Amino acid sequence: PWLAGHRIVMLEPRRLAARMAADHMARGLGEKVGQTVGYRVRLDSRVSPATRVEIVTEGVLVRRLQSDPALTDVGLVIFDEFHERNLESDLALALCRDVQKGLRADLKLLVMSATLDGGSVAALLGGAPIVRSEGRIFPVVRRHVPRRAEMPLAADIAALIRRALAEEREGGVLAFAPGEGEIRRIGELLADGGLPPDVTLHPLYGALDAARQDAAVAPAPPGKRKVVIATTIAETSLTIADIRIVVDGGYKRAPRFDAASAMTRLATVRLSRAAADQRCGRAGRLAPGICYRLWAAEEDRGLAPADRPDILEADLAGLALDLALWGTPDPAALDWLDPPPGGAYAQAQKLLMQLGAVDRHGHITADGRAMARLPLHPRLAHMLVRADARAAPTACAIAALLSERDPLGPAMGADLRKRLEALAHGGRRLARIVAGAGQ
Repeated sequence: PWLAGHRIVMLEPRRLAARMAADHMARGLGEKVGQTVGYRVRLDSRVSPATRVEIVTEGVLVRRLQSDPALTDVGLVIFDEFHERNLESDLALALCRDVQKGLRADLKLLVMSATLDGGSVAALLGGAPIVRSEGRIFPVVRRHVPRRAEMPLAADIAALIRRALAEEREGGVLAFAPGEGEIRRIGELLADGGLPPDVTLHPLYGALDAARQDAAVAPAPPGKRKVVIATTIAETSLTIADIRIVVDGGYKRAPRFDAASAMTRLATVRLSRAAADQRCGRAGRLAPGICYRLWAAEEDRGLAPADRPDILEADLAGLALDLALWGTPDPAALDWLDPPPGGAYAQAQKLLMQLGAVDRHGHITADGRAMARLPLHPRLAHMLVRADARAAPTACAIAALLSERDPLGPAMGADLRKRLEALAHGGRRLARIVAGAGQ
């Protein structure tokens, strides 16, 4: 009754998690996704007029807020896995809190996390009550296996997967690697050395197509065991069927913004203690499990307690543009768990002024509004907005190449012209170029 006909919107940090959560809830109701429960993610949605619960990613909610600041048809916004502290999740919570305080006192906000300090979130939400669910359903035994200094990380992870399969005769394996490159290398090492005939191998990362992602999280066929090699995509939100064993390589990829060069790079960094606990918990979701950690037990004490929020590390140009569009260019006017660092935010505002997205007072311009409508970094959005009709196709191709997965891969080096040529000549030309690079 308290919803009064409004919808529930639940945020998930990744597209795969959003799709899986919607599927799980819909099956619980005996329905198909898109009926009572649906999802909206970038470039994909399954909703209908009957949908009452929408699972979305953070960027989808931010855009919805910008187009409908009152969230007219929404009664409750749920922030799931908030401990990940993505930049857009922090922004979405700040904007929702602003809506709650200024436009919609009836709007309910619920923040959920397995590891985050609830007290700070409760204070941010005006003294909201904290509900705790203690403990894990099934116990997980931890085994520490120190790395071999002379071996590449991928080789050590592959060897530990083999050991886990030999020592534990039941259940599948979920192994964590930093990125797609390591996942491919681990798969090659396992395949080259031969796997038991009852073992199937599955990669799992964000750029993988939906069908292969679904295959990785689906139950193994009868009489088979599954090995899933994943990035942080499998760290939270997902329950992968049959997993009883976790192999944790201890590293992940994280974006790091260099203020001097104004560029963001992906760095390989040690995971935090909270992230290690999250990974370990994947083995105990459905039955007692075991977690192999690829580091010495005494190294646990050297891990950071938790990951630093993205807002303290990331390029803030997109955030500054969103706040200008919101009409609040000064972030101090909003409630944050961690406010944007002053220096990084000032640098972001300076860039927006140079791009013509905001005026000298930080207020958004017509060009800035056009840029904010594009799901791109402000630099790329500015390129598209300013491109004339003759240059627009090339500008669009460059923006796609720089913001999405590289269609040619590292084997072709960093030559942007080759990629533009591949796009211009379509899929067959692209396939020939990729095939030639592998010879």
